Amino acid sequence: MDELKIIAVDQSNIDQEHICCAITDKKGETCVSSKKAWMQERFPDGLVFRKLNVRGKVFIEYIPAEHAWIPILAEQYMHINCLWVSGKYKGQGYSDQLLNQCIDDAKKAGKSGLTALSSAKKKPFLSDPGYLKHRGFKTADTADPFYELLYLPFSDDAPVPAFKDCVKQERIPEDGMIIYYSSQCPHTAKYVPLLQKIAESHSLPLSVHKIQTTEQAQNAPAPFTAFSLFYQGRFITNEILSEKKFEKFIEQNF
Repeated sequence: MDELKIIAVDQSNIDQEHICCAITDKKGETCVSSKKAWMQERFPDGLVFRKLNVRGKVFIEYIPAEHAWIPILAEQYMHINCLWVSGKYKGQGYSDQLLNQCIDDAKKAGKSGLTALSSAKKKPFLSDPGYLKHRGFKTADTADPFYELLYLPFSDDAPVPAFKDCVKQERIPEDGMIIYYSSQCPHTAKYVPLLQKIAESHSLPLSVHKIQTTEQAQNAPAPFTAFSLFYQGRFITNEILSEKKFEKFIEQNF
């Protein structure tokens, strides 16, 4: 058995390496290809993806904040897109190893600190606030209904990051069901088309906006640009809904 170690996924090996968060999906090939294409476009912007050399969900993804797909003001910060350790690999120190490598990279790059998107209480698809605050992260800013921008400054005089005003509006100027999404999360390639088909089967309008550029992401109406569902102008959820959960949402609202 190969020695367990953290490796980097980059242009040289991305075609051979699996993307951990999509490996259990029944339609994983679509998920993986969309995510890998997104990653390849981001590598020139400084995207880093590190993972344990196993077929499991043990990885971290981060990028300089000026190129991050999130509407924040965080000059000279490194932004963590995702940090995930699950299953039998929990409790073995891998979260610390991955985060420490990110900290080292950010310091070598002369960054002021790290940022991460989280929530007041742990939510699906968002960074675990308990773990990050245990590691010294603090709340820099908040956005309704539950978002927290966490940051780990490397010095006492480091500037405090903030959400952009575009995510602090009470509602968006669109009625009906609206989805904003991107290929930053692999599962949107599977579930967004399924949700569109379900809406069609109920003869319900569903407007879908795919975020395709960094500029669009940095001016999005919600902090989580991988997936956000709105209804009648109001934010509903950042959770990428399964068919069952979306059917339940329709049943409760129509």
